[in-house]
Amino acid sequence: MESKAIFFVFFCFVSAPYIPSFGEEVTGAQKFKIEGKVSLNHASDQNWISFTRILVNGGEYIGFLRSDGHFVVNNLPSGSYLVEVANPTYLFEASRVDITSKGKIRSRKVNNIQTSSVQTMAYPLRFKPRGKANYFQIREQWRITDLLFNPMVLMMVLPLLLIMVVPKLVNTNDPETQREMANQMNILNTKQQLPDMSEMVTSLFGGGKKPAKSKTSKVNKSIR
Repeated sequence: MESKAIFFVFFCFVSAPYIPSFGEEVTGAQKFKIEGKVSLNHASDQNWISFTRILVNGGEYIGFLRSDGHFVVNNLPSGSYLVEVANPTYLFEASRVDITSKGKIRSRKVNNIQTSSVQTMAYPLRFKPRGKANYFQIREQWRITDLLFNPMVLMMVLPLLLIMVVPKLVNTNDPETQREMANQMNILNTKQQLPDMSEMVTSLFGGGKKPAKSKTSKVNKSIR
């Protein structure tokens, strides 16, 4: 009986299904990898490789560069991944990598404005810097053009130029143009006639114009 009980317990233990413990990954799903290369045309800093990281989905998976600039990020399930190159000195454009369940890989550019547009890229990935990172804003310097294009300067200079240049462009020796200019000046003078200062002062402080005397009063004075 004891041997039968031991055999039964052993048979149940062997035939029981395997349940992975907490934190243990299931190895049944197929894993894939993303590979590529990061290159600099003129690298003044020889230690840029040691400061560069490959970030997949914002750091969910991290890759490192080899001495020749190649990288491989392993143990990736099928899905869509955002691949970025993180470097403190240079800026790189990110790329989107789509991996199917059958292992087909397609890479495309990231377009945050037009998300529906698809622009494919070559795979394995190739990253080149688009420029250096600027962490500080350059201080503005004074230039002569700032003075020339100042609105107040333009308001003073442009009328002066018109007064000096326009008469030279117009042929003033022609008698007809002289007559037209004289007529226009006369019209402006008649429209813009100003009152005499003495009349203005007397009207302000003298209480206005004095009423004109009637003719009957003049006749009476002449009779007397």
